Amino acid sequence: MRTMVMHLLGFFGLGLLLAWGTPAGAHCDTLDGPVVADARVALAKGDVTPTLKWVRATDEAEIRAAFQQALKVRGLSADAKALADTYFFETLVRIHRAGEGAPYTGLKPAGSPVEPGIALADDALKTGNAEKLVAAITTEVANGIRKRFTHAAEAKKHAGDSVADGREYVAAYVTFIHFVEGLHTAMSGTSHAAEGAHDAEEAAHADAAPLACGGCAR
Repeated sequence: MRTMVMHLLGFFGLGLLLAWGTPAGAHCDTLDGPVVADARVALAKGDVTPTLKWVRATDEAEIRAAFQQALKVRGLSADAKALADTYFFETLVRIHRAGEGAPYTGLKPAGSPVEPGIALADDALKTGNAEKLVAAITTEVANGIRKRFTHAAEAKKHAGDSVADGREYVAAYVTFIHFVEGLHTAMSGTSHAAEGAHDAEEAAHADAAPLACGGCAR
């Protein structure tokens, strides 16, 4: 189920972004994201435990080592504390993203924009209610189908008028069919890519991997 939702959010991320604008929110690679938030708690308490859920079991030793290094350095001075904290934040986020198969491109500033669909998915988990997310995705799906269908249906009426008109119809037809195919693939998980994602998810659970946070699926 989680794989299907993330496929749909990825599929509609651009459309939702264009439709709703660019709200701010927390990504897993931002300074106000959930990963860094847990890192701050861990450093304040001197206990690495809150951060371990964000990494795979196989990466735990590296996080523990980085945490101990940060603790040793951050007590030297205010400047050393800032550098040590940033070092640990970057290490934790980098390893977390590697566990998701996502690239690490550096820590983003607090308040960095989040795709609206991902923000709604995060809000659904925070509130325990997915109705806004369901409504938004449903609306985007319906609008996307209607728009492409209307274009293809209109172009079909003139497909035989000339070669150029025929090509315009074929282009509209391909766009419409591929859109629907993408929807079906995202929902049913029938493609090789979807099967691979499912296999990776199962392997991640077996390895006690952390759940992917919304901003990392982009």
